Amino acid sequence: MIKKFVCVQCPLGCKLTVELNGNEIVKIEGNRCKRGIEYAEDEIKDPKRVLTTSIKVIGGNLPLVSVRTDKPIPKRYIKEIMEIIKEKEVKAPVKRGDVIIQNIMNTGANIIATRSVEKL
Repeated sequence: MIKKFVCVQCPLGCKLTVELNGNEIVKIEGNRCKRGIEYAEDEIKDPKRVLTTSIKVIGGNLPLVSVRTDKPIPKRYIKEIMEIIKEKEVKAPVKRGDVIIQNIMNTGANIIATRSVEKL
């Protein structure tokens, strides 16, 4: 089986071709740097993504604060993590870089604020 996708690890955007025998990787082609190989292996074995969304702010000059994970998380956890984030509220003020949720679902990733929200 052949799988094709675009690497998103750097601005080069290499078009990767991965040859599989069942679930085993036989060959990876099209990468112009080592990160392409790592990305292809992750995409086949356990795809990961940086999650971006927003969380409700209580008493702030904005109703929501934008957040993201500080490192990629397994794609299979995104739905459950979004349920946790949906229930989360934070009190203003929030500073850019504040950790809102530590080690979400034991992934080793934190949910961090990507902008500041002032207190009213």
